[in-house]
Amino acid sequence: MSANGQNGKPVHGIDVSIVKLVPRNERKVAKKYRQRIEASLRAVGLIDPLIVYPLEDGYEILDGALRYRILLDLGIETVPCLVHNTRDGFTGNRMVNQLSASQEMRMLRKSLEELDEKTIANALGMQSIGHRLNKGLLAKLHPEVVKAFNGNKINLQTARELVNVKQDRQHEILKLMQSCNDYSTTFARGLVLKTPAGKRANTNATRTPWTQADEKKSQLLKKLREAEQQQNFYSGLYRQYTTNLLKLIIYVRTLLNNVEVKTYLLAHHAELAQVFEEILESTEG
Repeated sequence: MSANGQNGKPVHGIDVSIVKLVPRNERKVAKKYRQRIEASLRAVGLIDPLIVYPLEDGYEILDGALRYRILLDLGIETVPCLVHNTRDGFTGNRMVNQLSASQEMRMLRKSLEELDEKTIANALGMQSIGHRLNKGLLAKLHPEVVKAFNGNKINLQTARELVNVKQDRQHEILKLMQSCNDYSTTFARGLVLKTPAGKRANTNATRTPWTQADEKKSQLLKKLREAEQQQNFYSGLYRQYTTNLLKLIIYVRTLLNNVEVKTYLLAHHAELAQVFEEILESTEG
């Protein structure tokens, strides 16, 4: 199999023994991401060949080091590869377009036309894809908000925050986000919380942004009260300690000011007399 690469030079595909492949560099990835790639390889196999560059005694992997490691762990002996004539490791590894949340939703729905949900979930390394489909989410959003969501200006979490208010209020919030050039979920949540009761979405949900805010406020007040009680407790202990220390100093000074007592202590309890002297010195210093 032959084709032209991005630089116009021909590339050809071959099956290469996995022992002849050498990763160009090692890249650390999250365990969850690796598990998803492994689940995909187990379910549907290797879709995109590895990109390699020929060496004297093998092939250097330009793109696909993670898949190579997983295939090696799975005991695969032969791997389909595309052999490039240039050592361009940048294009394949860095020029990657990430799917937006709306694009992912459309992709999953399109896949469900030909495959069942369980098969797709297994291929993606997930327990279920139901939470990714977000059925009914777009119907609850203002058309302008939907455009912003599809344009990847606002993320999925922000869209979920906005459904807690009516569509007119959603549009107002979107305009504020645009004017401030701040599309963060935190900013959107703050504007949602400031929404008057008349503009909030009618919902029977027990947990709304406002009830959650009240819960957090109650928890914070509870922690503040507990901290205040602890402060009072330790302050009381400190006051008691200083009072007892003052009484001790007065008593020790009285003892040592008594010539007969001091003489007796030095004669029969020299160590104790030394301790009393140190107590007075430490308080007078």
